[in-house]
Amino acid sequence: MIRIAFETLVLFLIPFALFAGWLMLSKKSAFDPEHWSKPFLILVMSGLVLIALSFVFSGLFAERHLDTYVPAHMENGKFIPGSFQ
Repeated sequence: MIRIAFETLVLFLIPFALFAGWLMLSKKSAFDPEHWSKPFLILVMSGLVLIALSFVFSGLFAERHLDTYVPAHMENGKFIPGSFQ
């Protein structure tokens, strides 16, 4: 679960990192709030679009199991982990 949250956070922060890189390449201060005030909403929206696209991409191309899932259970005193059969 932490991996999914981390990947989502990284996807959200990509537009901000690209904008900060562009500010540095144009020899402007990336730490000046004046440069961040106008494009902030656009950066937030583009980060949310990246997250939504990743959900769509993951839903379309994720591995599918066509077998039946058997949940974990106890059998003759032994623990049998869940699996697809």
